[in-house]
Amino acid sequence: MTGPRRTALALAPALVCAAVVAADGLRPRASDGLQATLVTAESVARQIQDRNIGRDSRSAMRMKLFDRHNRVRERAMAVITLRGRDAPGALPSAPDADRLLIRFSYPNDIRGTGFLVWEHPNSDDERFLYLPSLGRVRRIAGAETQESFVGSDFTYEDIGGREFDDYSYAFAGPDGENASWTPAAGGTPRPAWRLESRRKDASAEFPRVVSIVLKDSLVVVGADVYNRRNEKQKVYTVRRLEQIETIWTVMESEMTNAIEKSRTELVVESMDYNVGLKEAAFTRRELEQGMIR
Repeated sequence: MTGPRRTALALAPALVCAAVVAADGLRPRASDGLQATLVTAESVARQIQDRNIGRDSRSAMRMKLFDRHNRVRERAMAVITLRGRDAPGALPSAPDADRLLIRFSYPNDIRGTGFLVWEHPNSDDERFLYLPSLGRVRRIAGAETQESFVGSDFTYEDIGGREFDDYSYAFAGPDGENASWTPAAGGTPRPAWRLESRRKDASAEFPRVVSIVLKDSLVVVGADVYNRRNEKQKVYTVRRLEQIETIWTVMESEMTNAIEKSRTELVVESMDYNVGLKEAAFTRRELEQGMIR
């Protein structure tokens, strides 16, 4: 590792890829027969961060936003990602750290809107939002990262990732090291960790997240998000997992907000890994082009 990187406790598809996708990790885990004393909460968080999700990815997604009256708005978006050179399997020509570009194509009032993330290994990440109606790129400041991402129940931080060193990590509750997760469709429970990520800046809008992380794939399959009053305001839930090109991928997920009484669903319609993307696809100029090629 050359320095701090985004933690993959990002909650949304494709970087999630922001879809919080993951393959079997390259580092040893408790499920590999190591003594439990060798597994710490921080080491689990680092394994999530460093999980193998291919050199790059291209996906198409649908987002559905439900308000408190259950009225729905639907959006379509394309997402591309590129891993940095210190990620597992990265090419020597890879950028210094990860890249993400999201482009909305539907409906017309949001068409062309784009979100670009440049991760930096030794400094704060940069996030840019392009709004066609204004014809300009707006930088998302650090204080805005926990605000709503284009009106959804996800935040910019959920989508673009969290700075690893901004949080401390601990196993949550008596079953933190020996939790389990059962798929929504049923089936055999899978071993998991219950991991608490606590923001070092207690004034953050959402200073604490308790995540369920599968031991066999390092996928985050659920999370409770707490506000400054320590109320469980939001809940992230994975509805469907599939293995695509050997990589476990979150295909359906949702974020609910108990206070706003709203929810946002994310569905991955297509996903391809290792498609040969270059760093040139993740420039501010590309952000303003209005389409992902």
